[in-house]
Parts: sequence; structure tokens; C-alpha cells
Amino acid sequence: MYIETVKQTMNLPDTVKILDTTLRDGEQTPGVALTVDEKIRIAKKLDKLGVNTMEVGFPAASDGEVRATKEILKLELDSRVCGLARPLRVDLDAAIDCGVDYIHTFIGTSPLHREYKLKMDKEEILNKSVEGVEYIKDHGITAEFSAEDATRTEFDYLKEVYLAVEDAGADFINVPDTVGVMIPSSMNYLITELKKILKTPISVHCHDDFGLAVANSLSAVEAGASQVHSTINGLGERAGNASLEEVVMALTSQYNIKTSIDTKLLVDTSEFVSRITGIKMPPNKAIIGENAFAHEAGIHVHGVLQNAETYEPITPEMVGHTRRIVLGKHTGANAIKAKLDEYGIELNEDQFIRVFDQVKRLGDKGKCVTDADLKAMSETVLGKAHKEIVKLEGFSVMTGDNVMPTATVKLDINGKVKTAAKTGVGPVDAAINAIQSLVGETADIELKEYNIEAITGGTNALAEVFVIMGDKKGNKATGRSTTDDVVMASVEAVLDSINKILIER
Repeated sequence: MYIETVKQTMNLPDTVKILDTTLRDGEQTPGVALTVDEKIRIAKKLDKLGVNTMEVGFPAASDGEVRATKEILKLELDSRVCGLARPLRVDLDAAIDCGVDYIHTFIGTSPLHREYKLKMDKEEILNKSVEGVEYIKDHGITAEFSAEDATRTEFDYLKEVYLAVEDAGADFINVPDTVGVMIPSSMNYLITELKKILKTPISVHCHDDFGLAVANSLSAVEAGASQVHSTINGLGERAGNASLEEVVMALTSQYNIKTSIDTKLLVDTSEFVSRITGIKMPPNKAIIGENAFAHEAGIHVHGVLQNAETYEPITPEMVGHTRRIVLGKHTGANAIKAKLDEYGIELNEDQFIRVFDQVKRLGDKGKCVTDADLKAMSETVLGKAHKEIVKLEGFSVMTGDNVMPTATVKLDINGKVKTAAKTGVGPVDAAINAIQSLVGETADIELKEYNIEAITGGTNALAEVFVIMGDKKGNKATGRSTTDDVVMASVEAVLDSINKILIER
């Protein structure tokens, strides 16, 4: 509602071009080094995703960069292939010799870059900029010019440089926020002022040092920028670049601006790049994170189940994601019932309460209950004996290095409370021995089979114990329990099996 009101005051473009620089700036992420083959594989993914232009590297930097650029060009992709170059003949020739039809050339213009990095005056930098663009255009190649550190460059000088490269024939003028110092209002102001004097399309390249790269990119579009530089997963130097998936989805869903991106491939592309680079995304990463469409709180889950728009601004299917209902201490009954319906598990009221209480109990211990956990717990409850002849009143175990594992078990058997202590090869064995010694006084039942499985990975995984108990008359019964304590799960499974045998008698 409020967005629509504000948008009426903007002169937004119908479309915005996406220049992806995952293979260039993204590779500059500390710890990331891509092989030629890996660059080719990512390039294919980016092309399928639909980026307008991909900046594939800095050909003058190494033979590997040249090889990768040439191999990517051989693919004859739909996306344009761009090479980065300083406005130096050696750099430009390296890119031109690769066969690219798009060159992004740059030079620092801020006082810091002039004095400390380039050791050049304003006139020298301006001349180099013009010569570089002219050289690119003389070879019939699309030229994009960046005034590196533009957002810390004196505005009068920045205008002078940009007007000069525009006259030289630049096809795109890029405004890099090289160290991410802009805020959205200042970026909007800068682009607005540049639009007053430039006829050439403006693009922006924002870094995320203050977490504002996406916001600054969008603000630039509001002011008239028609191309955004971005990277998959926001990869890049230091804190990274504007995240392609966030920029694209904001443009698409919030601004109603078209891009060339097939948004249904965003999650797949993100996961692919994450695997190749080894840079894992935090679960709460917008759009593509594991938790981007996950819900736990009971109120939220209830709302989502009634109408997903209550707590989801976009559908997970739009970006190739899936909705997850997470079970934990904030989970309400509706969420658990929805999960059980999803898996076709039918529980009566008493059984449901048992499962619900166990989910809450595990949540209070800090565990998130997975779908596999819920299935196992439900199967345990469904298979549990309805009547308990033998009830657990309590147990304790003692184990450790140079200590004989010992278990003390207290059972209520037909209303009589009995206690026994037994040793074993481990705490589980000791506990089962104690149970058998107590039950053996009224029924000769012994363990026939014992199986244990961790439902999910991790030291806090639920243990699912499955046992078969039998007596000398040939009666057998299975027992099952699922909980976060291996010994408790074993004790409950054994007692469940024993009760079934006694009930059958």
C-alpha cells in the first residue's frame, strides 16, 4: 500500500539490466579461487539464469583468466561476455585478444586513489579514461566506464570525467560505491544529479561494507539507473557485493520492474555457486536461505496454513524454494497436525497429545524437531501398548572409565513397586538386565533383538530404538521408542514390548 503511493512519485524504468560479476568480483572473495572448469560451469548456470551480461574475469591478470574467458566465449552463450581492464593498452589488448564484445574499464578518481594508489593528477586520470574508452570503441566493442571510488570523488570532478568518457563514446557509465560508504538517500541524490547531465545509461556497482549494497542499488534505480552490477549470494571483496537474488526479487515484486532473470532458478543457482566456492550461506539469508520460507511460531504457522500471504511476501515457488514448517518450542498444534496430514499419519486425541508434548519438551531443550523426528515419534506412539501392566517409576545409570556400568530400575508391576540394580557391558545393557530381572519374577521374557538408529545427524539427534522381546511360549512383540536419550529410549522400547506380551496373555 505505502510502496504503491511512493512509486507514483518515481520515474521508474520498465526494465533493468543485470550485469553479474560473480566470476570476477565474486571470485575476489577471500578464500575463493576458481579453476577454468569451475568458471565454465558457473557461466553456464548464469546464462541459464538469464543475466544480460556476465563479467567473467580480468584477462590481463593471468593466463588462467585469458583461458577461462576464451573457453566461456566458445560456449556461444545468450548472455554477453565482459572482460575487466584498466585503461591501459596492455590490459585492453588482453581483453580484446580474448574476443570479448564488452569491456568494463575503470580507474580510480577519488583523492585517496589519486594520491596513494595511482600517484596521478586529475588531468592524467581524465586523459587515461578517455583514451581507454576511445580505444575500446575503435575496436567496435561495447564500453562501460567506471570511476573507481566514485562515491568518494569530488562531484565537480566526477561530472567532468563522466562527461568526457560519454563524449568518447562510452555505452554505459558505471557508478561504483567501491567501499560501500553510501546510504540510500545519498545514492539517490548522486544518480539524480548525474542523470541531469548524462545521456548515457547509468549502472551501479555497490559493495556491502555497511550492509546497504542492495538498498543503495535499488535507490539508484529509483533515481534512474538502468543497470545493476551484482553477484550470486552477494559474493565479493570484503563484505561482498549487492546480492543478485535480493536485487532481482525486490525489482520484480516490490517495484514491478522487469529483468531478464528466470527467478525460479535463483535457489538452484545459489546452491550451485555455494558448493563450487565453498562459501555457505547463513540460514536466514534473504530469498535463498534455508529459513527464508520456514515457519515455527504457532501464530505464524496458523496464518500461513490459512493464507500464505499472511507471513510470506512472495511464494517460495517464485524463487525455486520450498516452504518448511519447523517444529520446536514455539510450534502450535496446527503446525503438527498439518505435518501429520502431509504424511498421512492419523492419531487419536490421546496419541496426538503425546506427540505434541514430546515436541514441546524437545523444543525446550533447544532442539528443532525434523520431519523424520516427527514421523519416528508418531510411529512410536501408534505402536505403543494401550495398557501398561508394567510401568516405569524411575531409573538411574552409572558408567564411566574404570567403572562397571550399573543401572537401578524401579517398576510398578500390577500395582507393586519393585527395584533392582544390575550391571552390564554398558548402561543400556545394564538397564535392560535390571528390567528383565524384575519382570522375570512374574513372566519369563527376554530380549530377542535390539536395534538403534539416530534419526538425524548431530549429537542431539533423536534415538529410535526398536526391540523384539519374547517368552518361552513363543510369544513375541515389538517395542519402539523415540527420544533424545538413548538409555531412556531403550528402556521405554523394552517396556512397550513387555506390556504387549503380557496383554496378549
